[in-house]
Amino acid sequence: MTSSPSDFDDAGLRPGQEPLTPEEKERLLARARSEGRTLTSEELYAIFGPPPEPATPAPSYGPVTEMEPATIEPERLSILTKDFFHELGAAAPPPPPLVRGVIFDFDDTLATLSRPHDALMMEGARAAEAYMRSVGMALPENFAEKIVEARRFAEEKSAEEQEEHLADDAMSFLLQFFGYPASRMDPQVLRQAVDIFYAPEMTAWKLRPYVHETLEALQAAGYKLALLTNYNCDRVFQRSVDYLGLRRYFDLCLSSASVEYRKPDPTFFQIALDRWECLAYEVVVVGDSLQEDIRGGIELGALTVLVRGATRPQVIHDNARLAAEIIPDAVIDDLRALPERIRAWT
Repeated sequence: MTSSPSDFDDAGLRPGQEPLTPEEKERLLARARSEGRTLTSEELYAIFGPPPEPATPAPSYGPVTEMEPATIEPERLSILTKDFFHELGAAAPPPPPLVRGVIFDFDDTLATLSRPHDALMMEGARAAEAYMRSVGMALPENFAEKIVEARRFAEEKSAEEQEEHLADDAMSFLLQFFGYPASRMDPQVLRQAVDIFYAPEMTAWKLRPYVHETLEALQAAGYKLALLTNYNCDRVFQRSVDYLGLRRYFDLCLSSASVEYRKPDPTFFQIALDRWECLAYEVVVVGDSLQEDIRGGIELGALTVLVRGATRPQVIHDNARLAAEIIPDAVIDDLRALPERIRAWT
C-alpha cells in the first residue's frame, strides 16, 4: 500500500532507511520538473534528508551592575600578603616554589680555557695529522691547518643554520675532499683522529671561581640542575664534564651534538623541562651569551641570568651588539651571587 504525503508527514522517515542513490535523486528531480509540480514532503526528505533542528536562541542577559570593591583593613591585608591561608595555622601546606630547576651553560659560564683556543686547535690538529699518517694515510702538506679550517667552517654553518654539524662528519668530509671516500675510511681511525684533535682543548678547561660552592648550594636547596651546551662532539663534552668533576651535581648533561639542534632553540631547553615535569616559568637559564643562552631562555619563557666574563671573541662581540635588545632578568659577575638571586625569586 502506497502512503500519501500526509501519511508520510505524520510518520516521518527513519534514519535507518536506505538513502536514494545520486541517479535516483536526479531521476526524481527531473520527473518533478517535467510535471511542473513541487516535491512532496516525502520526496524532499528522501533527497535532502530531514530538516535541520531549530537553533536554540542564545540567552539574553541584562546589564550587569558593577560590584563594589571589598574593603580590607591594612592590618588584614598585611596578614594575607604574608600568609593567605593563615587560618589553617601549622596545617597549611607550604606554597610551591616558583623556581624548581636551573639550566647552566658550560663554556665561559662554568669553565674557561686556560690557553688560547687557536693554539689548542692547532696543537690538536697536528697530533691528529701525525696519527693518521702513522696508520698509513697519505695526506697533503699542512693538513693540520685544513683540520682547523674545517672545524671553523662547520661551527659557522652550525650557528647560521641552527643545526649542529658534528665533528666526526666535518673530519670525514675533509678527508673525502682529499681523496678518502667513506668506503675506504676506517671508522675507528676517524673517531680516534677526532678525539686526538680535541684532547688539548678538553684538558685546558678550568672551572671559574666558586663553581663547586655554587652548585653545592643550589643542590642542597633542592633545585634540579642541568648542563646544556652548544658543542659539536658530545663524547668530548662528556669527558670534559667528568674531567672537571661536575657530573655529580647535574641531573642532565647534554651537548647540541647529541640532539643536533642548538641554543637558542627552545626545543633544546625543553628536554630538561620534560624530564623534570616543570613549566618554563619554574626554571632559570644561566649563561654567558645573550644570543644563545639569554635569548633562548626568554623565548622559552624562563627566568634568565647573564654571567659576565665571556672570553670568546664572537660572544663578546654579540653581547655588545645585543645589549640593548636582549635584557636578562639578572646579571652577575660572581657565581656566588646566584643562589641568593634564585632564592629571592623563589
